[in-house]
Amino acid sequence: MYPLSLTGLGERAHLARPDTDLDVHVTDVVNLLRYEDLHDVVLVGHSYAGAVVTTAAADRLADRVAQLVFVDTGPLPDGVANVEFGPPQEHERNAAMVAQHGDGWRLPPPPWVELAAGVADVDESVVALLGERSVAQPWATATTPVRLSGAWEKLPRLGVLSSFTVEQVRQMAAAMPLCRHMTGDAWRYEELPTWHWPMLSRPPELAQILHQARPAA
Repeated sequence: MYPLSLTGLGERAHLARPDTDLDVHVTDVVNLLRYEDLHDVVLVGHSYAGAVVTTAAADRLADRVAQLVFVDTGPLPDGVANVEFGPPQEHERNAAMVAQHGDGWRLPPPPWVELAAGVADVDESVVALLGERSVAQPWATATTPVRLSGAWEKLPRLGVLSSFTVEQVRQMAAAMPLCRHMTGDAWRYEELPTWHWPMLSRPPELAQILHQARPAA
């Protein structure tokens, strides 16, 4: 297992710069696969990282990847940026936060207490941990469009759904062009109902799903 903190995040927060964008994060993953000489890899990405480790990076080194795992996220189509997935009002609100509180290039962490309110399996310790560990994210990572050749599309995919059901994902795929890659024979799904951060609210269950994620030979 190779957990990876992307440039400018986690323990690498001190490396954040205004030009830290999606391409920098894709390179983080590509270089890990190359320099560790990894093959037959199951790449796992959560939320924004779905565009990083499981689509853009896999698209460049598809021959080294056995399966993609999307934890409460999905692939973006070629030419689409992460900010385009949400409604325009959310984009405008986040851009204002970047301008007013992020020196024009960093998106501050969300209000964890508000997000956790009413979630039964999230306690105060989880909220405190998020408040302590979360850092601002370079805004360019969200505004850079993905650039894909289509090589990743041959790979099998597992979607771990915490915010939506399988049926809701199918409905979104039918109604929203941005979700068109979320259905088809390459996909299988596991539902893990909780909030958007199952690694904090239901870690044993998520670990079990990931442990079993490797496709059969």
